[in-house]
Amino acid sequence: MRPLVTIVIPFFNDPYVDQAVRSALSQTYSPLEIIVVDDGSTSCAERLGPYRSQIYYLGKANGGTASALNHGIRHASGEYVAWLSSDDLFYPEKISRQVQFMLEHNAFISHTNFNVIDAFSRVATFRAGVSFTNILDFYRIFMNGNPVNGCTVMMKKELFLHVGLFNEGLPYTHDLDLWGRVIQAGFPFPYLDEPLVGYRQHEGMGTIRHKAVIQQEYAWTHSQVRNSLSPLISMMERS
Repeated sequence: MRPLVTIVIPFFNDPYVDQAVRSALSQTYSPLEIIVVDDGSTSCAERLGPYRSQIYYLGKANGGTASALNHGIRHASGEYVAWLSSDDLFYPEKISRQVQFMLEHNAFISHTNFNVIDAFSRVATFRAGVSFTNILDFYRIFMNGNPVNGCTVMMKKELFLHVGLFNEGLPYTHDLDLWGRVIQAGFPFPYLDEPLVGYRQHEGMGTIRHKAVIQQEYAWTHSQVRNSLSPLISMMERS
């Protein structure tokens, strides 16, 4: 019997949310559970009307993406959890290919390549993910940036018992913080080099609207990740 997968879609006033939900509903994989977490939206929730019978809709007071993700994860019934931002898309084979990949690697967490898409879902950059040849190179990339796109990640729900949930005190870099904790805890982070996600870049995205604040928070979070990974990289280089 195939494992149940939960897709968690955090949502706040996003006009693309119906497209994200349709991409989740269009997955070739089953069994599947789709949880949309409305993080205190005041607009665009009506776009979910046609899909309410096919999803679990959870409302909460506004608390940011990390709190919405955690709320969805706590309610998830799946053995595996995938995160889909409300302005991004999963391609139809995403869940199927990644579950197969994780089972083959006996992985608690994995990530994939992705395409950058525009406001009209047209591919702007094909295979936009960072390339690397081995795990040491992957860790080295973390010293200069974040090579993992959050919406390409799938995790066993059990993983959160070992490393904790997303840090709700980090509104914009909760993903980077979690990846650092996963690696520090000794969990392999295998990469499926297939573009299975459409990562949308558009004028209304938070990374543009909150750029200055994000840069400041990123500098702090990245320094913590670098400090935790530096001894591991040194040890691997000596061996």
